[in-house]
Amino acid sequence: MKFGLRLRGGLLATLIMFGAPVVAPVGAVLVSSSALAQTVQSISVEGNRRVEVETIRSYFKPGPGGRLDQGAIDDGLKALIETGLFQDVKINRGAGGQLVVSVVENPVIGRIAFEGNKKIKDEQLTAEVQSKARGTFSRAMVQSDTLRIAEIYRRSGRYDVTVTPEIIEQPNNRVDLVFTINEGAKTGVKSIDFVGNNAFSSYRLRDVIKTRETNLLSFLGSGDVYDPDRVEADRDLIRRYYLKNGFADVQVVAALTEYDPEKKGFNVTFKIEEGQQYRVGTVDFRSTIPNFDPTTLRSFSRVNVGSLYNVESVEKSVEEMQIEASRRGYAFAVVRPAGDRNFDAHTVAVVFNIDEGPRTYIERINIRGNTRTRDYVIRREFDISEGDAYNRALVDRAERRLKNLDYFKTVKITTEPGSSSDRVVLVVDLEEKSTGDFSVSGGYSTTDGALAEVSVSERNLLGRGLFAKASVTYGQYARGYSLSFVEPYLLDYRVALGLDLYQRQQLSNSYISYGTKTLGFSPRLGFALREDLSLQLRYSIYRQEITLPSYLANCNNVPTSGAFNPSPAYAALNGIDLSSTNGLGCYSDGEASLPVRKELANGKTLTSALGYTLTYNTLDNNKNPTDGLLVDFRQDFAGVGGDVSYLKTALDAKYYQSLVSDLVGLVHLQGGVLNKIGSKDLRMLDHFQMGPNLVRGFAPNGIGPRDINPYDTQDALGGTKYWGASLELQMPFWFLPKEVGLKGAVYADAGGLYDYQGPTTWTLTGETTTTKNSNCIASTINPNTAGTCTGLVYDDSKVIRSSVGVGLIWASPFGPLRFDYAVPLTKGKYDRTQEFRFGGGTSF
Repeated sequence: MKFGLRLRGGLLATLIMFGAPVVAPVGAVLVSSSALAQTVQSISVEGNRRVEVETIRSYFKPGPGGRLDQGAIDDGLKALIETGLFQDVKINRGAGGQLVVSVVENPVIGRIAFEGNKKIKDEQLTAEVQSKARGTFSRAMVQSDTLRIAEIYRRSGRYDVTVTPEIIEQPNNRVDLVFTINEGAKTGVKSIDFVGNNAFSSYRLRDVIKTRETNLLSFLGSGDVYDPDRVEADRDLIRRYYLKNGFADVQVVAALTEYDPEKKGFNVTFKIEEGQQYRVGTVDFRSTIPNFDPTTLRSFSRVNVGSLYNVESVEKSVEEMQIEASRRGYAFAVVRPAGDRNFDAHTVAVVFNIDEGPRTYIERINIRGNTRTRDYVIRREFDISEGDAYNRALVDRAERRLKNLDYFKTVKITTEPGSSSDRVVLVVDLEEKSTGDFSVSGGYSTTDGALAEVSVSERNLLGRGLFAKASVTYGQYARGYSLSFVEPYLLDYRVALGLDLYQRQQLSNSYISYGTKTLGFSPRLGFALREDLSLQLRYSIYRQEITLPSYLANCNNVPTSGAFNPSPAYAALNGIDLSSTNGLGCYSDGEASLPVRKELANGKTLTSALGYTLTYNTLDNNKNPTDGLLVDFRQDFAGVGGDVSYLKTALDAKYYQSLVSDLVGLVHLQGGVLNKIGSKDLRMLDHFQMGPNLVRGFAPNGIGPRDINPYDTQDALGGTKYWGASLELQMPFWFLPKEVGLKGAVYADAGGLYDYQGPTTWTLTGETTTTKNSNCIASTINPNTAGTCTGLVYDDSKVIRSSVGVGLIWASPFGPLRFDYAVPLTKGKYDRTQEFRFGGGTSF
């Protein structure tokens, strides 16, 4: 089968006839205009097999009087060729004024196959090519499909790909189309360089962009794959980073890419012209709207005099001012920022101009590309609807919210003209992505030992924007399961409802002598008060009980008959010779502390609590912050029913600040207070327990009040008050590639935990030998008489614990890992230390 189409007929005669050039459609055969200029009596069709005769005739439309002139014939001929249904079309003059259209139809594609493709599945390629099984074969389309397949492979980093189409002829004018693919090796980015960057190092700028250099661990990701679109997007990221840091004149002139055949990869170079760094000199507000005082918007400005000029702060200020003006009834107000640079003082005078914008209304909001997500899930992210005044700030906010949903690969909101000059149509173009996750997580830490978790989650359940997750955890010292559900728009309000059901089991280990079992349920409501301020209200109800390992549980039981087996503690304080008693060595592993034994005797305890958390977050990056403030303030009130009552308050604040040469400083402050409410005593389990989470260099539960009875297990009792302060300096390893993800840290910690208010005595009344409480053998009680369980001797000194140390932070492909080595400088007499600490995990 040949691709070439013939040109026949009276082309020369036509040129002579009209004295002007005539462009013939490819594959068309023309006859002279003199032969066809007469009235055509009829049109006959030859050679068609699948296309109906009337369909072909319909392309030739006579003019007034039924005359089919040369222009109509040419138009019909072009239209037939453009359908792609025919290899060849010829037009001849028949007898009696008849027009004869002879066609040769293109074959039909029987099947489409791909050979040699391993990295990209057949289904993906089939969806990308235009040629379809049972469709019409077109050589031009095949050529386009060949280029498209090659482009898909190049986007995935394989620039050595070759695609060869093969046409296999079959009977009945059918063909099979086979694309043979040689995928070639992966083509990555071998180096990323920056030219002209003086204010920020290349190391820092590599953290800003998405493109990564190829390294030993690149096979776990795709950031090192050369993608021209991503490189172009990186230019904007670099520019935005400079604009955030006061460089108002910055230009990323070019992103040069060069293929290195020796390295078989690309070298990417960004050329930057930084300009000067500016600070804000003055901030002014002006308005051309009658009766509108622009200074009333000053509180909505995030731009402060003396601070670095930050374009993002200006943009957020414009958005909040424009929204506030709309709330006040000025629906068409437009806030336009302006900046007057002072090149000598290196300052910018910022002016916010509030003007009356065009009176434009939203006619419709059209949503395209959401094959799974319901329309209302998308529309509820808009603060405007059909018929409202067009407000660009609200449209930009909706676009940002849709991107933050993480349901879509791309989100783009554009405008189209409406039915009149004062109407616009908003067009929301989306490309959906997978929102379900199945993960198997594994980790190890010096606290919890080995740990594994299997979880299934869906961020966009049933396309309704619901979140659901189920997970099961099994580890060396921790086990359990949890079920979570979130409705982000409760009753169509911007209020998130969350429901959590969980069961956790903590086993005894080298840090605590007892285990705990917890079964709980917690509904919660979340409110976004501002973009940087959120509030969560919650109710928690859970049942908790203490368990003891066999060596403690057995020895804590007093037999109702037979020989009494005294503990070493009892024997020492009562002058008993253990060699003359039965059960010698029963307590050789120690005896559980009195508060633990009391919890064991109380059995299962129900806690019912109301609480809230207020969070203020201005971090530049939640995963790897370098600037900003994160503050959490929490309060929980237990006593809404249940067996316990207390008020627990905690504050946690972290402040990050970028310093010189890619150094990041961190100030971390903590504090908490537990108050007794009503007549119910505080339990030991309600107290704060602290260790390396407060001061590194100490063991878990290694700080604060402790049972110091030498014959007991000397468990940590916890405290009702704590404070902590930490200074940390994080620095990159400049001699390692950025993509390795390693950072170092040096730090100093200080803190304290004190004021134990749990049980110290245990009164037993009216008990005899045969009814004696089997969970209490106190160090001073006579086994044959009733009395009081005493003997809790504990240390509660208000010593300031402090330490210094170094850390290794690795943002590994296996998840975030951290190694710390800290040396305590000051400690309590009975504190327990742990100089080395490791923790981390992953999903794979």
